[in-house]
Amino acid sequence: MNPSDPGRGIADLFAAARREIEKVVVGQDDLVEQLLVALFAGGHVLIEGPPGTAKTLLVRVVAKLFACEFKRVQLTPDLMPADIIGTNVFDPRDQSFAFRRGPVFGELVLADEINRAPPKTQAALLEAMQERQITADGVSHALPPAFTVFATQNPVEQEGTYPLPEAQLDRFMMKVLAAYPDEAGEVDVLRVHQRGLRVESLDRFNLQRVGGAADLLAAREEISARTIRDELLGYIARVVRGTRENLRVEVGASPRAGLMLLTAAKARAALHGRPHVLPDDIKAAAKPVLRHRLILKPGAEVDGFRPDDVLDEVLSRTEIPR
Repeated sequence: MNPSDPGRGIADLFAAARREIEKVVVGQDDLVEQLLVALFAGGHVLIEGPPGTAKTLLVRVVAKLFACEFKRVQLTPDLMPADIIGTNVFDPRDQSFAFRRGPVFGELVLADEINRAPPKTQAALLEAMQERQITADGVSHALPPAFTVFATQNPVEQEGTYPLPEAQLDRFMMKVLAAYPDEAGEVDVLRVHQRGLRVESLDRFNLQRVGGAADLLAAREEISARTIRDELLGYIARVVRGTRENLRVEVGASPRAGLMLLTAAKARAALHGRPHVLPDDIKAAAKPVLRHRLILKPGAEVDGFRPDDVLDEVLSRTEIPR
């Protein structure tokens, strides 16, 4: 990173990644930006959307651009925790057990359709996501420094899906939404396909590597070391506390959510080449960071309110620092 131009190196890395992603994934600008904000901030991401909205594809592309070790786990109802974290295997040659690592030991790990797995298997990711280590038979094993989980899920209203428990949801820095593209975006998707570029083979898209795991770790350290004005810290606290005071909310966001919002806002500012955080950075990060941490009262859900509606209310009522 260039010390004479704070944030410029991170911004260049972000811009290069967006340009390359657009070769493959079109019509998902907000999703791409939010996912990259979380990646540079060092947070895990839950991506929710209907099938066919490029959730899995986007993670594959990002892993390729940063040359990170990529592991994918397809979550199914019969998947066991050992299938994710690994297990001790007996070696008859020396009459001892050796730990065989599971896919969680990748740098970028895709947990595909996480809400189709049973709770015991979902919980296997808890320690990994929080401590960046796993424990098998009483022995702890460290995960790679750049370890990041990207989990996809179909909307919980769909058949055969199960809501993630609160403890699991809280480990995700962001919950981002993959929506259907608009008409122009959908035409672009068809145009790419018509040129014979199939997403099954990313090599044909001529994607250029933009960085590596070391670049991500350096960016995370720089973002973490940044400070913001006390007025903005107060703004973050008021937004988070506002979710607890809203009459439609049963359980609001915790202080940990405020920490996540702070880090995401700093990351967004850095990605846009600014050494300082603006209130707009906090507002832009608020929904992805907070929406999955709110539990609404039953009456609010019956009336058709969703967490994003509550967050709109909270943000509109919270005074912005000048």
